[in-house]
Amino acid sequence: MTIVCILLERLELAVAAGGRAGLLGEPAALAPEPGRELFIGTVSQAAEPFGIHAGMRMGEALSRCPRLALVPPDPMGVAEAWERALARLESLGAAVESLRPGEACFDARGLERLHAGRVARMLADGYLAAQDDERLRRVLAGPRVGQGPTRFCAMVATSAARVRRPAKVTGAADLAPHPVTLLRRRAQTAALVEPFERLGIATLGALAALPRSAVADRFGRPGLLAHDLARGQDTPLAPRLPGELLREELELPEAAGGQQLERALALLVDRLLARHERGGRTLRSAILSARLVEGGTWRERVIFREATADAARIRLAAAARLSLLPAPAEMLELTVERFGPPHSGDRALFDDGATRRDERLREAVRQARAAAGPDAALRVLEIDPGSRVPERRAVLTPFDPGSGP
Repeated sequence: MTIVCILLERLELAVAAGGRAGLLGEPAALAPEPGRELFIGTVSQAAEPFGIHAGMRMGEALSRCPRLALVPPDPMGVAEAWERALARLESLGAAVESLRPGEACFDARGLERLHAGRVARMLADGYLAAQDDERLRRVLAGPRVGQGPTRFCAMVATSAARVRRPAKVTGAADLAPHPVTLLRRRAQTAALVEPFERLGIATLGALAALPRSAVADRFGRPGLLAHDLARGQDTPLAPRLPGELLREELELPEAAGGQQLERALALLVDRLLARHERGGRTLRSAILSARLVEGGTWRERVIFREATADAARIRLAAAARLSLLPAPAEMLELTVERFGPPHSGDRALFDDGATRRDERLREAVRQARAAAGPDAALRVLEIDPGSRVPERRAVLTPFDPGSGP
């Protein structure tokens, strides 16, 4: 098996800064998201010599480097840029697993034959950056590409790769000299790096040499995973399912909040459900985003307990996330992240039995007449189809769902 890993270092910071050129020179870091804990995000290369790293408390980072520039995060821009990059990878024919923005893996066995063994070289040469997209070229310049028999081997290879120079890790022997800090790139093992360093385990080779039973006894299941990774073993890839992009956005008046935001959300939900591209399908999850008046963006995932197309339920679930908005917004956006099966209620009128269908028709007629008067539901009754006078051929009469045709 040949796994290829793509690493776009500091993608979140590059997008927030408007391009990688804005990260040159002064030390910079991604500011904490409004309303969240005060931990900094991705840091620039100029900030690393001060001992600053992602996940550090903002106060400690500023004490180490008082001139550290904090860049407001832009999760909307990151999601858009990374989605474009993933779409480019999928256009290559890859079934991509995206661990986080800026890092993706895929199995290249079939693609190597399709592209004459030049998959890694194509990616290293800037295949991801669309030539007709200036913003994408500024952000995605210089990806690092690594290859290996497993996901983690390929990820470690990217740490040794250089721009336009893919690297390869073949197994445990190649992993051994690499630092144990690379385990931070897996969410399940990131918390183990500090304990390992305190115990004097500095390299992946030292970790792999430990007895498996001792690692399991001290660190449990995450420790076993870290031990497997250090020995060149990993779990299978879980490629994402490419989906459709269905979104609605609405510009808001200045400093919109409270009931204005709720009305805007209700309008977005109604517009999204009315789109013909939805095709009667339900929604399993959606992304609620906003562009803030003070700068930066905000993004929250809304997962529904059951797939639904009920506007009231969607509004209720999304409104709970809307309360987390950290500042006034100037633009609100709702995007479908994942569709569910077709809404059963859309077919109930035709799939139910005759009795149930008549009941639904009677109720619909009753509601229409209550809202628009007795003439809201009429039927055409033929009187003299052969008459030469059109007005005598048929008349309109009150519609009764229980009557025949």
